[in-house]
Amino acid sequence: MRVLDAASGVTDTVTRLFADLGADVLKVEPPGGSPARHALPALAGASIPFAVHNANKRSTVLDPHDDNDRKRFCEIAAQADIVVDGGGQAGAFGTSCAELADRYPHLVAVSITDFGATGPRSSWRATDPVLFAMSGSLSRSGPPTGTPVLPPDGIATATTAVQAAWATLVAYYNRLRCGTGDYIDFARFDAIVTALDPAFGSHGQASAGQRSSGWRGRPKNQDPYPICPCQDGFVRLCVMAPRQWRGLRRWLGEPEEFQDPAYDALGPRFAAWPRLSVLVDALFADKTMKELVAEGQAHGVPIAAVLTPSRILGSEHFQAVGAITHAELVPGVRTDVPTGYFVVDDERCGFRTPAPVAGHDQPRWLADPETPLSGPKPGRLGDYPFAGLRILDLGVIVAGGELSRLFGDMGAQVIKVESADYPDGLRQSRFGAVMSESFAWTHRNHLALGLDLRTAEGKEIFGRLVADADAVFANFKPGTLSALGFSFDTLRSLNPRIVLAGSSAFGNRGPWSRRMGYGPLVRAATGVTRLWTSDEAFGEASAEARAAGSRHAFFDATTIFPDHVVGRVTALVALAALIRRDRTGDAAHVHISQAEVVVNQLDTLYVEEAARAAGVGEIRDDTGVHGVYPCAGDDEWCVISIRSDADWQCAAALFGHPADDPRFATGAARVAHRRELVALVSTWTRDRSPVQAAEALQAAGIPAGPMNRPADILVDPQLVARKVLSEMTHPLIEHPLPAETGPAHFRHIPPAPQRPAPLPGRDTREICRNVLGMSDEQTERLIAERVLFDGGAPA
Repeated sequence: MRVLDAASGVTDTVTRLFADLGADVLKVEPPGGSPARHALPALAGASIPFAVHNANKRSTVLDPHDDNDRKRFCEIAAQADIVVDGGGQAGAFGTSCAELADRYPHLVAVSITDFGATGPRSSWRATDPVLFAMSGSLSRSGPPTGTPVLPPDGIATATTAVQAAWATLVAYYNRLRCGTGDYIDFARFDAIVTALDPAFGSHGQASAGQRSSGWRGRPKNQDPYPICPCQDGFVRLCVMAPRQWRGLRRWLGEPEEFQDPAYDALGPRFAAWPRLSVLVDALFADKTMKELVAEGQAHGVPIAAVLTPSRILGSEHFQAVGAITHAELVPGVRTDVPTGYFVVDDERCGFRTPAPVAGHDQPRWLADPETPLSGPKPGRLGDYPFAGLRILDLGVIVAGGELSRLFGDMGAQVIKVESADYPDGLRQSRFGAVMSESFAWTHRNHLALGLDLRTAEGKEIFGRLVADADAVFANFKPGTLSALGFSFDTLRSLNPRIVLAGSSAFGNRGPWSRRMGYGPLVRAATGVTRLWTSDEAFGEASAEARAAGSRHAFFDATTIFPDHVVGRVTALVALAALIRRDRTGDAAHVHISQAEVVVNQLDTLYVEEAARAAGVGEIRDDTGVHGVYPCAGDDEWCVISIRSDADWQCAAALFGHPADDPRFATGAARVAHRRELVALVSTWTRDRSPVQAAEALQAAGIPAGPMNRPADILVDPQLVARKVLSEMTHPLIEHPLPAETGPAHFRHIPPAPQRPAPLPGRDTREICRNVLGMSDEQTERLIAERVLFDGGAPA
């Protein structure tokens, strides 16, 4: 695959993903190199983000002011499969992605901007904190009262990059089917609303049965995934299933007051945590993180140490599985670098060669385009790209559910295979409700097959399904699928063209692979929990917030990160494997470690930490100041990013403050006097609503955005104009659910269908009859014997 990279800065990551998977990615830079080569932080004078996000690529220099180079740019684009343009770079060469798609119908041309090419806010600019605020996530992050807390910088950009790569590969696959490419108007704001912590998407198992309250502050959210102090730090518990609760109870010595079977349910345990925590704190106080993790695992209790980023990079697990590469990242400097997301057939597809010197390569492609040998099922322009694909879905909760939904939304037939005894955790619903909203969002466009894989006849039925399927998706704990009799080798013997794709907390190899893991534990073990805080939050946690029930200053309890993005990373590599399968006939096993996704999402931060710890070169820090500022009204906030001296000069003029104030005139001075800067800006923002403040700042060229709540997202003028969400109805849910319409704005791919998520086993008889060719008598016998089950219609 040939990818022309006209991206710069935050969009460089998109094409790095294709380069990791083997595409020939040719980066076009102006004379002197891309401006992103000077982005901070820097190591030994070289930009860390540029170095990390441009590995495995080639670089050529073309001068947009030279007529021959302008012509050459179009010639290269004409021979490409994909063009990725970040921020209108193609415009310098006298064209645009839309024009390139018109001129070369085979081309997938992707224009990536902060807010999209259309809509009333298309001229706005964003940073990670601005996107996080406007997505609705900030309104749920932080202590119950006081300043909301921003997450580690980088998560938003990395998430939008994965979404952009997914949308692009979907369009490329569609071209393989129908012969016509596409133009994608990709907005990072659209992507962050739907792909990081969607207000209108799965919220995870712990909240599936809860009804949101009218509380305007941050949720009092520390008890579902409690963080407990110990001798040398903190550990986090994630006790979800009844058997895990019983393990914790045994570990505590079977306290009499918690023997009531009612505590097997999540709700009563959450409510009792203030009393339960007294026992836990006493047990943990004199033990180290390492001792507690070992004891917890022995008792079957999901637990993780709350580690720092430097601890995870040097961990035995990451080193053993090759998740960290020691490489010459910048000329003359070797340091630890996250290898990449992808593992295919037990081999890593990641960091191979460092970012090239500007102009290192000639403006040409390395090889002739590949011709598919036995390409995907042909289709017509305007159909769904995955029409004709059959997916067997064994995935559960958010990461597994999102993976299959992404394929179902693009037209694949997704058969959710579910046991009557072990239903998907997202089916947990409020008392009196038949289905949770999280399940309805995550499992639309699915068929439901009730099947017990532990029985001999159940295994035989599943084997017959595998023989005629394209892929099997699963995110069980490593070893579970093999224990059921369906290892990859077994699946491949049933179907030599099968793709097995899945994820797990720490991957399917290495010392931590058998650990029980949920998203909150992954965040704790990889350093994200430690980073999801602020100086102000620590002050609050040590005083009033602690008195109000906040026992620590870590505020990642409501995020679902990395589950939604893990689903997209897995979907991306699964689709790449399907494309390879169509070319070569080869089966594939792809597996994603959720912990490695986290580290690669924050690669710049982790490389900086590793280089600093090793003392391998001078580090120049980023001096951008991103703040959450109070606005007029009750608990109303906006985020403002002052990235550079130019931003400060524009801001100073708006605030009526001298631009040459020595406290704020340089980046280093602004960082040193951050508290004074926050106080100055706050006097201006307090007199304005969040939207008024953001509009004035954006008009002055400064990235800023209001802290949206879910209700604000529904009326956000940019999202409404771009039709990012639409109402989805479900016969079992009393009100319509706002739901995403698709991964991006395509020309030729229609919005996602919205067939209602099924009850357990709803389609068992139909699948047995129409897919497996079974007689009705045989199906009824197997239902009576509990090999199959049919959910039937609700009363």
